[in-house]
Amino acid sequence: MVPVWGKNMNMITIRLNQYSSEPIYEQLYGYIKSEITAGNYTFNTKLPSKRQLSAHLQCSQNTVQNAYHQLVAEGYVVSKPKSGFYVCKLDGIVSIPDKSVVSPDNSFSESSYRYDFSHNGVDRESFPFSTWRKLTNDIISEYDSDLLKTGNSQGDFNLRDSITKYLHNSRGVVCNPQQVIISSGTEFLMQLLIQLFDKNCVFALENPGYEKLNMIFKSNGSKFKALPLDESGMIPDALIKNKAEVVCITPSHQFPTGNIMPINRRIQLLNWANEKSERYIIEDDYDSEFKYSGKPIPSLQGLDSGGKVIYLGSLSKSLTPAIRISYMILPEELLKIYNKKLNFYICPVPTIEQKTFYRFINDGYFERHLNKMRNIYKKKRENLVTAIRQLLPDTEISGANVGLHLILKINNGMSESQLIKTAQNRGVKVYGISQFFLNNINKTRQSSLLLGFATLKEDEIFKAVHLLKLAWF
Repeated sequence: MVPVWGKNMNMITIRLNQYSSEPIYEQLYGYIKSEITAGNYTFNTKLPSKRQLSAHLQCSQNTVQNAYHQLVAEGYVVSKPKSGFYVCKLDGIVSIPDKSVVSPDNSFSESSYRYDFSHNGVDRESFPFSTWRKLTNDIISEYDSDLLKTGNSQGDFNLRDSITKYLHNSRGVVCNPQQVIISSGTEFLMQLLIQLFDKNCVFALENPGYEKLNMIFKSNGSKFKALPLDESGMIPDALIKNKAEVVCITPSHQFPTGNIMPINRRIQLLNWANEKSERYIIEDDYDSEFKYSGKPIPSLQGLDSGGKVIYLGSLSKSLTPAIRISYMILPEELLKIYNKKLNFYICPVPTIEQKTFYRFINDGYFERHLNKMRNIYKKKRENLVTAIRQLLPDTEISGANVGLHLILKINNGMSESQLIKTAQNRGVKVYGISQFFLNNINKTRQSSLLLGFATLKEDEIFKAVHLLKLAWF
């Protein structure tokens, strides 16, 4: 029933539910508030007195009083002494168009996809929950109040020491624990690195490359150039031509092409860096643990004898992106600058997680987990390659036998957007290569897709590829 009122409101009629879990005064408050915001109770309209309304609704005056007082507190109603309660004037909220809203053609919800070839994430069924839980409980029991301290700004020393030994044995990295900086994600490490260099420093990014890097540099107002790659990776002559001083690369498994940088190109880049004191190389070794044939590719940092390579690593692929632990190895000269300019930063990773991961490495769990995951991911990749070769004619697979994704070129005459759309219509999410280009180079000519396989279950891979066959052929 809509109440009738003039300047003075006759009455408010609402059916109060005595048996609801919501208090009666909140029911009354909510009703009046909604009527005011809807414009049904206009500015300066006087509400019924507490005595009149309580008698009309057959509730206590305290109930009405509590509802009115809440409305006063939130600014919907004003109390005038010896007069009563009046509706306040509300300004209309201006609606700002949301530029981030995608068009209907791209508004396919995540829940609509049956299968997602995402390059982010890991095999969620294989995380060692019981081990991680046990180690966390042990850490809490052993350390007590130490866990409440902020700790070293560069991170827990025992963890840094364990990371040093692990990287030396697995990746050929040469460093000491003092050079290790622990943080919560590669993005945060890049923010620190930007502050280490002069504001006029020119960074060089791989093109195509990791799409977040240009966002990081843009948000920090840094100068950067997106440089094209050849089959061996970043081209030294392009660095010289563009007057770059710091280059960001993924030499052990280039993202997204999947190529491995050969030794000659690595040496060329090291020679380029050694020519001038301000030149450095940032090596992102993001998923190097997963090589499925032949020997592991040594890190570029292990070849560096001039202190020119900054090494970045994280747990996003080797364990899970949910545990925000990443690490950076700084050359000695940059470490001096870091200690002078940036050692006021507190390590953002919780002490409990740092000590748990230290135990996870030190007690041998990390190595066993990586061996297990190599077998799981190798089998998934083999299943994906087999399904593609059996079901998808006129396609080409590229990218080394390493990492958690591959590149698929489809020669059926469709553009990248058509490939993505037709796959979407079959309930399969695939990813175009063009999104990883930092400018318009080659974007319109792409007919290649990036297919990640880590998050898919083994029995889903063939089904997903079969749907792609129906979509494309």
